[in-house]
Amino acid sequence: MREALWAELLKVRRSRLPWITALAFTIAALVCGMFMFILADPARARAFGLLGGKAQLSGASADWPGYLALLAQAVAVGGLGIYGLIAVWLFGREFSDHTATDLLALPTSRTAIVAAKFVIAALWALLLALLLAGLGLLIGTLLALPGWSAPVVGEGVARIVAAAALGALTTAPLALAASVGRGYLAAVGVLFGLIFAAQVVAALGYGAVFPWSVPGLYAGIAGPDQDPPGLAGLLLVAATGAAGVVTTARWWNHADHTR
Repeated sequence: MREALWAELLKVRRSRLPWITALAFTIAALVCGMFMFILADPARARAFGLLGGKAQLSGASADWPGYLALLAQAVAVGGLGIYGLIAVWLFGREFSDHTATDLLALPTSRTAIVAAKFVIAALWALLLALLLAGLGLLIGTLLALPGWSAPVVGEGVARIVAAAALGALTTAPLALAASVGRGYLAAVGVLFGLIFAAQVVAALGYGAVFPWSVPGLYAGIAGPDQDPPGLAGLLLVAATGAAGVVTTARWWNHADHTR
């Protein structure tokens, strides 16, 4: 496991994808901060025209609870796409770079290789969530948002991290899609399909029982009038993540017998 983790960390360090994902989360924090900047002054919002209208539609309030909630929603909605790309890259690159056969011939167990990839994906997701939360605290301080208190900020940061964890769990099956599809293309298609389905199912009112819609509902993307997903929805997300990990490990352990 130690050797597998070291190899995966080396691959990540030599890739540009970590910087790209960090840039995406940085932009998300800046956009949420821009919404707060506009919402803090209605006259300024009207001066911005259409942009001000979009900020009002976000449903956020120009204070710390509203800003932290908006950041959690950004993680929940964007997390499926970004975390999904991470999972697809970690597993699909082995086939695109023609290194999958070499991995299968290594003395390191295939279960350890798969586990190392998922550990890297989990740490990556956590670091991105902490980056967003840290930038959010900095931007909120610069904007002098009202409503600061240690409990409010602690709860807001915890919600951001929880939304990130839920989003990351739902991307585990994409590792199987990248493995079975032997590359990026099929898995990216599955990712786009899941993003589309999550929006449609949530709009139909069944998001609480559709794992890929649960992170957004948990973060409050549907507004204060929508009940958050219950324990059943959270357990479905956990089951989806566990199923993705187990089936991916099983596929890699039998990869010699697949075509």
